[in-house]
Order: sequence, then structure tokens, then C-alpha cells
Amino acid sequence: MTSLPIAGRARRAALAVALCAGLSAGLTACGEDPDAGTNGVGRLSAQEIETKARAAADAAASVRLSGTLVSKGGTYKLNMRLKHEGATGSVTSKDNTFELLRIGDSLFLKADAGFWSHADGKQDAEPTEADVEAAQKLGDKYVKVPEGDPSYKQFRGFTDMDVLLDGLLGMQGKLSKGDRTEVGGVKTIKVLAAEGEGGVLDVSLIGEPYPLKFARAGGAGVLLLGDWDKEFPLEEPAKDETLDYGGQLPKTSGD
Repeated sequence: MTSLPIAGRARRAALAVALCAGLSAGLTACGEDPDAGTNGVGRLSAQEIETKARAAADAAASVRLSGTLVSKGGTYKLNMRLKHEGATGSVTSKDNTFELLRIGDSLFLKADAGFWSHADGKQDAEPTEADVEAAQKLGDKYVKVPEGDPSYKQFRGFTDMDVLLDGLLGMQGKLSKGDRTEVGGVKTIKVLAAEGEGGVLDVSLIGEPYPLKFARAGGAGVLLLGDWDKEFPLEEPAKDETLDYGGQLPKTSGD
């Protein structure tokens, strides 16, 4: 007469094991704590996580930003190391790659002759003799961009840590929490805006809650953020590698 209750208990135990196995991927059942060993932000609301990520980014002294940016019909690949007093790195557009170096207000641009020979943005036009002559002088040199030049503000924007982060990490829409995953081997939690249509932010669950990855709204690029608060040197290029063009540069559009 006791075999039936024992059999019932066995079936219930088997069912519990099956449920645990099915839920283990999310670490949300069977005694598992998904936030064990983390910084605890995974327990917060989506809005609170995004706020903490913003605060961590604002307080950081430096960051490496890489990935793609779609803006004004063009696609750029960024690989920039940024801090408040300057930056160094490269930007690649459809037709060109150029290096940028900023130390304080001094901004240097380095590109090959092909970039300068089409500096007016007319990539399909045959460069004039004057274009070729200027390009030969400017190519593969660090050209100091005059602060009064129309292109100064545009190029500086790629080197300004605060402006770049504020402009690129915007979330559009109601926030919600997404899956726990990893970025570069670091545990993260996703924050979704408008169910992902308004951007998806991966926030670190280890150490400071830095933003580690951001998929921009409307397919406008995916950015990786790393090396938070890691110091790096900024040095002006040697004099024999530098050309102070003076006056106004050719009409550099940056594409």
C-alpha cells in the first residue's frame, strides 16, 4: 500500500529535476542566484541600470571606442582612444582612412595623398593639378588643423570623449531589461529601449557598471567600449612628421 505515495514522490522529484534543467540557462530557478559574484546592478530596474551606466561613463577618465557609426548617409568605422584632454585613433569612411590626434585644443589629421586630392568631397571627379600638388605636400603628414577652419569642429567631434559618448549612447523609448550575456568575456545585462528598436545597451555586471556595447537605434551602428579608466600617452608628432598648413585647409568633408 505504500508504493503509490513513494512512486508519486519519485515522479515529483523527477519533474523538479526536469524543470531545473530547463530553467538553468537563465539561472532564475532552483536556488541559482544570477547576481551572485556580480556588482548587483542586475537586480535594479532598467532605468536604474541605464542611469548607473551613464554615471560610470561620466566619471571615467578614459575609454576605447570602436565599431561602426552610420551618420548622414555615410558609414564610419571608429577606433579611438579618448580621454578628457585629448584622443588618438583612426576613422575609416567609404573611401578613406584618416588618423586623428588631439592634445588639448591642438588637432592633427593624418591621411594619404588620395584623401587630400579629393578633399573637396568629389570622389568621382578627376583631381586638378593643384589638388595633386597639395596632396603631395599633405599626404602622410600630421597636418595641424587650424581652429578657425570649417573642418576643425567636425574632426574634433571624433576626439571629444564627452561629446562623443553623449551623442552616441542615446536611448530612445521605454526601457526594459533584457538577457544576461557576455561582452569580451565580461558578464553583462542588456537594457533595451522600445524593445530594442530604440537601442540596446550592454552594461557590465563585474566591477563598475560601465557600458560595454551599444547597438544604436535604427541600425545606426554598433559600438564597443573598453579599456575604461586605462591611461594612455598623448604626444605631439615629431616636427619632421608635422605640417602646419595655416589658413584654411582644402574643403575636407570627411565624406
